[in-house]
Formats: sequence, structure tokens, C-alpha cells
Amino acid sequence: MKLERLHERVVPLPHFIARLGQYALFSLSLIVISVVIGMSGYRAFADLNWIDSFHMSCMILTGMGPVVEMKSDGAKIFSSCYALYSGVAFLSIAGVFLTPIVHRLLHVLQIERDEKA
Repeated sequence: MKLERLHERVVPLPHFIARLGQYALFSLSLIVISVVIGMSGYRAFADLNWIDSFHMSCMILTGMGPVVEMKSDGAKIFSSCYALYSGVAFLSIAGVFLTPIVHRLLHVLQIERDEKA
């Protein structure tokens, strides 16, 4: 997943779309891993069924908030740690997904600026 340098040409559109697909696939895998961690924790610590665990982990991961009250201390500690992880993970995953788009935009703007000078 190497990006072109400042003075290199912008890659052709098909190459960019392939790169975007790689970043999207990597981002999706990070989301799946994060949801599985949440589901496993809520299943183990809060005694939720798999559907409720999935629902809870997705809601926490996206920042929407909890949907089930945690009754035990272990469940509250896991839920708190998962919420802290999710806050960082969601923003990081969004950053990974947007990297090729922002890079291409900045690269094109830099090349246009250099051509005008």
C-alpha cells in the first residue's frame, strides 16, 4: 500500500480504485475484528445472547451509546474499556479508509500548484 511521493505523477484512475479497494478491505477487516471483540466480551461478561452482543458492540463502536444496562461489575468494566477502545478505533479506521482519497486530492492540488509556478 505504497503511496506516490510528492514529485511523482498521480497514479491512473484504475490503479487508484484498486488502492481504494485495498484500504476499504483493510478498514472492513478492522471493523469486523472490533465487532467480534465486542461481541465476545458482551457475551462473556454481560451474559447477552449473540444478537444482543452484536447490537451492543455495533452501537458502542459507532459512538451511538449503550442499549443494554450492564448489571455486573465485570460487564461495566468491559463495557467501559470497549467504549474507550471504540472511540479511538472508529476514528482510526475512518482515517485509514480516507487516506487514499485525501492523499490523491492533496497530490493533485500540489501538482496543479507546481505547474502554475
